[in-house]
Amino acid sequence: METLGLTDIIGPVMVGPSSSHTAGALRIAYMARKLAGSLPRRVEFRLLGSFAHTLTGHGTDKALVAGMLGFSPDDLRIRNSFAHAREAGLHFEFTPLPDSDDYEHPNTIDMVIDGADGARMCVRGESVGGGAAVIRKIDGVDVYITGENHSIVVQQIDEPGVLAHIATCLSEHGVNIATARMYREQRGDVAYTVLETDQSISEDAREAIIANPLIRGCRVIPAATVAGEAPAPVDADVQARALEDLRALDFGTGSALLELCRARKASISEVFFRREQAVQESRGFADGTQAYLLRVLRVMKDAAFGPLDEPANSMGGLLGGEAQRMAKLRRHARNVCGEPISSAAAYAMAVLETNASMGRIVAAPTAGSAGVIPGVLLSLQVTKGFTDDELVRALGCAAAVGYLITRNATVAGAEGGCQAEIGSAAAMAAAATVELEGGTPEQCLDAAGNALTNMMGLVCDPVAGLVEVPCQKRNASGAATALVSAQISLANVGNLVGFDQTVEAMYKVGRSLPFELRESALGGLAATPDACTWCESHMCGK
Repeated sequence: METLGLTDIIGPVMVGPSSSHTAGALRIAYMARKLAGSLPRRVEFRLLGSFAHTLTGHGTDKALVAGMLGFSPDDLRIRNSFAHAREAGLHFEFTPLPDSDDYEHPNTIDMVIDGADGARMCVRGESVGGGAAVIRKIDGVDVYITGENHSIVVQQIDEPGVLAHIATCLSEHGVNIATARMYREQRGDVAYTVLETDQSISEDAREAIIANPLIRGCRVIPAATVAGEAPAPVDADVQARALEDLRALDFGTGSALLELCRARKASISEVFFRREQAVQESRGFADGTQAYLLRVLRVMKDAAFGPLDEPANSMGGLLGGEAQRMAKLRRHARNVCGEPISSAAAYAMAVLETNASMGRIVAAPTAGSAGVIPGVLLSLQVTKGFTDDELVRALGCAAAVGYLITRNATVAGAEGGCQAEIGSAAAMAAAATVELEGGTPEQCLDAAGNALTNMMGLVCDPVAGLVEVPCQKRNASGAATALVSAQISLANVGNLVGFDQTVEAMYKVGRSLPFELRESALGGLAATPDACTWCESHMCGK
């Protein structure tokens, strides 16, 4: 997990409504498309675990087709991907398998891909939270492909000399191998070699590899990058120094992060930004952190402010106009919360309206919790006058907390319940608030721990599998919790249980929740008579 970077925590910039079930599903299909080599003739998507229960509600069906078409996660064409597929000649079908137990991760999809040449490929992928995905099987052979770096997947006959041939071809074309793994079922049979590289793989390099008669196939998966941007490369010396810096800046716990802050006399955001620079340069790219976060802030503002003027109706029909009504109440005598909580709640709810209508949002750390951080930070900017540059630094602090939670626990509702999504977002926003207000790194982590404590045990129970109810109101509550938690910490009220142990406790609680309370839409509010009645009257036949 040490290679997690900023865009894995504050991102991706994506079309809603779910980071794991929309952006993650799209990423699975995108990587499968690259493995297939070209647009397939036909695809069957077999949905396992939580995917089998929430196919249409999370836009998973549209996202899978969009990924197979090669769309990026923030492409608004995802909304109409079925029509684009018909125009492209792609036939597809979905097979939910809710009773199957043939999977390890709760967000698993099997794809049976029929190519234009008649060849068939079977690919298994997992959406691991926050829009990230992993390919786990190709034609029954266990593999591990993240697409985080440039990857090349070679199908070969397992005989001596093949690996040396691959390495030589890449070296001759200026490509440095970062990692290499071979996967096989038995010696001398078909095997897969998966290599991650520091540079992109040219078509000339690919053709040189497949010239060997023992090579059956060779597919390239480009690294996941920020949509619309091409990072500048760095030279080998910069990359080598970055790898050394990354080892020195690898904080795996909150305690280690605080040690780095003390040793460098730096804030949490400063340490995280230095680490992020090392992450990007170690991957062979120039640091684009500031530009990326300014883009993130623009998307957050559009998502938070848009529905206040023009309410957005959600896909499922459960949301539309709530944020506007909340915003109007800020100027009413019945405003019981005051500022900045009133604005934070309104903005957080607005982002969920944008998300649920398949608008563009920033997963922070997930799409289901995308309203908490912008709700808090934008309310502080409006009420207290913080600049965009100050909010960017606050996002760095938030990202550091999200990194620690992702590395040591989970931010995925299907793994840890809503506490892992809204709770993590509240912890990130609380820490960011404390840094904005000039608090110490210790106070930042105390605030994060406060927020996690107050959200611990929160289940994930989306009605009808939609990221709408109770998600929208929980984002508002998460924003309020973040601000209260920050206030407690700024008052120098400490915690009996430290941040690291709180994260561990949250993870254990999440793992102990039954499947029905982890994003399956089978328990909690989703299983109440009112929810079931609504589903029967509105969702039947969809």
